Amino acid sequence: MAAITGLVRVMERAARKAGTRLRRDFGEVEHLQVSRKGPSDFVSKADRNAERTIYEELRLARPDWGFLMEESGTIEGDPNKPRWIIDPLDGTTNFLHGIPHFAISIAVQEPALDGSGWGDVIAGLVYQPITDESFWAEKTRGAWLQDRRLRVSARRHLEDALIGTGIPFAGHGDGTEWIRIYQDLGPRVAGIRRNGAAALDLAWVAAGRFDGFWETDLQLWDSAAGCLLVREAGGFVSDFRGRSLPICAESVVAGNDALHSKLHKLIAGAIKAG
Repeated sequence: MAAITGLVRVMERAARKAGTRLRRDFGEVEHLQVSRKGPSDFVSKADRNAERTIYEELRLARPDWGFLMEESGTIEGDPNKPRWIIDPLDGTTNFLHGIPHFAISIAVQEPALDGSGWGDVIAGLVYQPITDESFWAEKTRGAWLQDRRLRVSARRHLEDALIGTGIPFAGHGDGTEWIRIYQDLGPRVAGIRRNGAAALDLAWVAAGRFDGFWETDLQLWDSAAGCLLVREAGGFVSDFRGRSLPICAESVVAGNDALHSKLHKLIAGAIKAG
């Protein structure tokens, strides 16, 4: 097992503290104060409280680092230091409907070497409060579930593969494009699943539970930690154009080397045909 560094311990402590509160709120989900941010885009009291808890814990540990958070937006820090990227509740709609599949996602991103913005993600953690699973990774140090090393699936053939995805919904994504991809991919694979939490989906690719994954119209906080997890578990992550960006959010396709290549070709072909 790799020694857990101070950085990972800081992330996990913040996630577990927020997760304790989320578990309690999940048990009383019908009493939560819920408001609408937009079509099918909910924000709950639990979401805001979790983000506040994570922010306070991380701010205490690294007071000069900046933040990019789903609810509170950008809080600038020292431009020469990393920033935290936080999704306090990935899978909010699941949470609000009493579906126990959601996660906290925390990532650390370094400033670009040339000073032009932001560069590599160097650490990431996805924590599932209900199952108490902590998926974490650091650049060049591998991906882990608690103290167990993670590896992406070894399956090489689409007909054996279980693929995760995100389905467009009100105000999000391109339904026509998704249908074209599904029509090309669906008949070729063992199954397709839509679980409703992209950070966990990517963590599951890293753990070999999913053999691959694709989705569009994500935000940086949805995929920052998940992209690093897949890469450190030996997988490949790119956007639909094949670019291996530090964080793939606008579009993302992930899997082991063989399946990533096959998925990317099918997706690119389906989009081009449209």
